[in-house]
Amino acid sequence: MFGRKKEPKKLAFDPEKQKAVLRCSICNGEQVAGFKDLETGAFTELKLIRSPHELQELCELYGVAEFVKEY
Repeated sequence: MFGRKKEPKKLAFDPEKQKAVLRCSICNGEQVAGFKDLETGAFTELKLIRSPHELQELCELYGVAEFVKEY
């Protein structure tokens, strides 16, 4: 109840239909990891990235070599 973190839900990732993208803001440097649909261009937000360690954890969780930066 108190002090416990919920396990993050793992979204389905299909590398044939989606691309792993790291959206970066030019103004303040904010980075958001997610998946971009190759057909429609729709972006599904996963997590706000605050450190390289968090990005590495997402890469391991979804089996992605790297997230492509998009500005």
